[in-house]
Amino acid sequence: MFRATWKSLLARKVRLILSGLAVVLGVMFVSGAFVLTDTLGRSFDSIFADAYEGVDVNVAAKPKIDVAETEGMQVPPPLPAATLDKVRAVPGVAEATGVVGVDGARLIGSNGKVVASFGPPQLGENWTGESDLVRLREGRPPQADDEIVINKALATAGRVKVGDRVGVLTLKPKQEFTIVGIFGYSGDRDSIGGANEIMFTTPVAQRLMLGAPDTFSNITVTAAGGVSEESLRDAVAAAVGADYEVKTGEQLSEEAAASMKEALSFFNRILLGFAAVALLVGTFLILNTFSIIVAQRTRELALMRAIGASGGQIIGSVVLEAVAVGLIASVLGLGAGIGIGALLAYLFSTFAGGLTLAGVGVPLSAVIGAFAVGLVITVVAALLPALRASRIPPIAAMQDVANPDRPLTKVTVAGAIVTAVGAGLLALGLTGNAGGSTLVTILGGVLFAFIGVALLTPLISRPVVSLLGAIFAWSVPGKLGRLNSGRNPRRTAITAAALMVGIALVTGVTVILDSAKSSISALAQDTLKAELVISGAQSGPRPPSFDPGVLEKAAAIPGVRLADGEYGDMAVVGGERTWVAASSDVAALRQIFGAEATAGTIDRLAPDEMLVSSDTAKSRGLSVGSRVPVQLARGEARTYTVAGIYASSELTNPVVLPPEAARDFAIPQPIQGFIQLAPGARVADVQPQIEALLADSPEVSVADREAFIDQQAGQLDGLLTMIQILLALAIVIAVLGIVNTLALSVLERTRELGLLRAIGLRRAQTMRMITVEAVVISVFGALLGVVVGAGLGAAVVEALRDEGITDLVLPWSQMGVFLGLAAIIGVVAAALPAVRAARINVLGAIAHD
Repeated sequence: MFRATWKSLLARKVRLILSGLAVVLGVMFVSGAFVLTDTLGRSFDSIFADAYEGVDVNVAAKPKIDVAETEGMQVPPPLPAATLDKVRAVPGVAEATGVVGVDGARLIGSNGKVVASFGPPQLGENWTGESDLVRLREGRPPQADDEIVINKALATAGRVKVGDRVGVLTLKPKQEFTIVGIFGYSGDRDSIGGANEIMFTTPVAQRLMLGAPDTFSNITVTAAGGVSEESLRDAVAAAVGADYEVKTGEQLSEEAAASMKEALSFFNRILLGFAAVALLVGTFLILNTFSIIVAQRTRELALMRAIGASGGQIIGSVVLEAVAVGLIASVLGLGAGIGIGALLAYLFSTFAGGLTLAGVGVPLSAVIGAFAVGLVITVVAALLPALRASRIPPIAAMQDVANPDRPLTKVTVAGAIVTAVGAGLLALGLTGNAGGSTLVTILGGVLFAFIGVALLTPLISRPVVSLLGAIFAWSVPGKLGRLNSGRNPRRTAITAAALMVGIALVTGVTVILDSAKSSISALAQDTLKAELVISGAQSGPRPPSFDPGVLEKAAAIPGVRLADGEYGDMAVVGGERTWVAASSDVAALRQIFGAEATAGTIDRLAPDEMLVSSDTAKSRGLSVGSRVPVQLARGEARTYTVAGIYASSELTNPVVLPPEAARDFAIPQPIQGFIQLAPGARVADVQPQIEALLADSPEVSVADREAFIDQQAGQLDGLLTMIQILLALAIVIAVLGIVNTLALSVLERTRELGLLRAIGLRRAQTMRMITVEAVVISVFGALLGVVVGAGLGAAVVEALRDEGITDLVLPWSQMGVFLGLAAIIGVVAAALPAVRAARINVLGAIAHD
């Protein structure tokens, strides 16, 4: 039985490898995700080990607020100089150095624009001298208040050199400095982890980066000979007290690397998600391939049964073929995954500003994941055809027709049940009733919905395919192609379902994002009462900001009625972390954002008063007169009195503090500005004057309201494009499925094709017949996809109505494009099978059994 199975496998190696390509692509994503995270993880281990080289113990004040990477910028509380003296007095301390090192120093390059960083920090530091890690390559250390040194990576990115006069943005507005030195790192590196670094004299760094003289962000300590890091850490911790975090250099390195790895897990989950989509589509392809092969081998398998093979042996034969395909696909997928992981790691390092990569490794998780996924998916997909093969009776060997159409009752009932389960899970997840498992519930609902629709597809395939095929029924090849595409509803349904999944996901995401864009635009158009907006594009944890002095000057421009600057930060309000805002002019809350008071007054604020939204007041049990403690990123906690409550909207913040509070925000500068014009004033007259005021704030620009709204809504376009590119993989796999189905179908109909050729069907007509069959199946799958995708997208939009997505937008033009592309996909997929069908030897085909 084993020899017979092996010979059967070799006889069909091309078609099995073609179906295995689907698994290869899915496994590629799985193994590539693990290779990427392993390579980058080891790279960050090395980077942070270098960064804390020579640091035995580090002392830092406990942050006022813990801020996640996705929430904004962590602000280190300043250490007073007295703490440095206290550390130096600890026995076992050989040297203690006060360090200023804070994210937020941005260099203005030779082109007049801020040198951007997409992820790595832009550090403003004090020069503490050369070390084993840091070495000057050009120039000298900074000595005067207007002198800086920068790392080589920043000099290259900004196209600046020693002697250049450059602008630098910090906590303060733009200031001019002279570059007197450029430094690098051991190992001939231009940066550590892609960070841009600007080093000032210590007093200037304290003033610009910490906002206070005689303070430091941390203290690095070197142990005396014979003193261990752990014992010195404990001694220093006892000396400085509980308000400080004292850690060894090894601890800091491990924690920093772990934090970066946690951030990388986001990319890992994305890649694994798209791998799951690819494997789901691949499952349809493999199921179809084995179903067709089993159907073609009916007489062969029946003969095996007749000469003594048991049903178990028949199942084992088919499963063995699946295992062989799965093993080959896993090996190829693992190899491709290693290459993809290495490529993505290289792209990440380049995008991150020259991250030094560790050698590409293959973790055990990548190998286990590749073979587990490849084998399991292939074997599971082959089980149903294997069970069907085991039920073939020996008498079938003597029948000319071994595969009569089976009734669709069971598959239809199963499809209805699975679809109902999927709909129930989606409803549970989208309405927020799934507890802490909302995402898993929604994903499970989507999976069950796709499988359910796929099971129901045979029921509708024959009438729908017949209707679609009528377009081509004007010619004999068209009629034949139409009939062929509808002759086996199960096969057509599975082939079309593979294409349906990819197009449904793309359509659903497009519906959701287009609806979000439309809702955002409509809300802003109706609510935002500012003719001009100052803002910039955020490329890291720190949002662009500008000089608050711009607002005072803007308010003095003729035709300007109100100039408001909006500040924002994370804070702990009443024991809970939340986003807070401050306005330079509190009246903007009503005049520009259309807020309406529901209690108290919202037009003015005393320095110790605050405003809250109605949702916040309700959830926290607040009312006018309530006193609430607030801890900001800087300074001590203060208690504010609720002076007013305003109706919640998508354009208002949960908490508004007085403008005086902004000095203790992580970024004590406005991150957006709103200019309201007086009646009769023209945007064209005022906008150039505002632009002139922003000359020293190159991170931001001023735009009219429509352009600003388009810019904000347009940020979703990049996300949509990325998703469409990644989901294109599922569509590629579906094309392979159509090719495979047609190739197997041509082989199955060899005698039929020979008879058609014998009675006068020309080669070109044969190719048109196969092409019509492929186009009809492709368009049917695309039609299913746009209908299912639009339905899923509409359900999500309806569930998000309370979150502000109120407009349902169906992308009719894009759905039409998908249908058109499906027709093209059908033509492309039919090329090889059609050529093969046209080249069939007529006499040999007629004699084919």
